[in-house]
Amino acid sequence: MKRLLIALFALLLAPVLASQLSAQDMLPPAPYAYKQLSDPEQEAKAQALMETLRCLKCQSQSIADSDAPMAGDMRHQVRTRIAAGEDPEAIRQWLIERYGDYVSYTPQVKPITWPLFAAPAVILLLAALLLRNRFRKGGKQ
Repeated sequence: MKRLLIALFALLLAPVLASQLSAQDMLPPAPYAYKQLSDPEQEAKAQALMETLRCLKCQSQSIADSDAPMAGDMRHQVRTRIAAGEDPEAIRQWLIERYGDYVSYTPQVKPITWPLFAAPAVILLLAALLLRNRFRKGGKQ
């Protein structure tokens, strides 16, 4: 009986939770989500930065190309900060601090990521050593 009551309660509560989870999508878009800045130079800076930032909801789309509500909010943040005179690199760093390294298409070398940058060089070096030894042995026979 207790399990039946819990299951019934969960079924009744599910639509309420689903509506709360999709509440972000029901909000109107941020003012600068789809509206460009009036200054063409500032808009060019904003557009260049937005093309280097990844949408967190979409599969490998920049926030400039994505129609996701979250990408619209990020575009709004970029344009608002550019209009306030903030440096694009400072905006990028702020977004990386807020959302993590995944938000940027330009990877940063950090102690945790240096093996990713060093691995191709190490593999090429090992391949060159193996080939050198292979050709040396082949020439002596």
